[in-house]
Amino acid sequence: MAGKLEVSFNSPQCGWMSIGFDDGASEFHTTTAHAPHELALPELMKILTSLADVKSAANEYVLKWNRDPEEFDFRFVRNGSDLLIEIYQYPTDERDVAERELVFSYAGPLGDVIGSFAATFDQLYEDRETDEFEFNWRQPFPYREFEEFKAYVGGSSE
Repeated sequence: MAGKLEVSFNSPQCGWMSIGFDDGASEFHTTTAHAPHELALPELMKILTSLADVKSAANEYVLKWNRDPEEFDFRFVRNGSDLLIEIYQYPTDERDVAERELVFSYAGPLGDVIGSFAATFDQLYEDRETDEFEFNWRQPFPYREFEEFKAYVGGSSE
């Protein structure tokens, strides 16, 4: 039986970032690249902010990210007070649906899932200078999206 979702985004290195999802029953770990989906991290924050808003009209989002040559779709579906996350992997950048593989799936309470992402975003924020985030991720930390996420879901970036 799946437990609480743990999300990890490790310090970026040379344009790559190790990410992981673990619910105690299954896990998925990979590296993601800063390009060509250079807005993936800020988009992820925007998606989660929107999903946390029960008044938001959108209940489903797909975030594209890559590992080169592999590509990923991170699918988020809000169903009432629950959130489903599915991660699909494509073997190439052609994103052929017939070739994709579901590599991770998790469903749980929306607040708990958002909280798991909040903890890892907080850690990225706290370590951004020590880890030379902008140099190592090859793009700026998404301050605006992070602050909007924090303002909506609560917590502090201090």
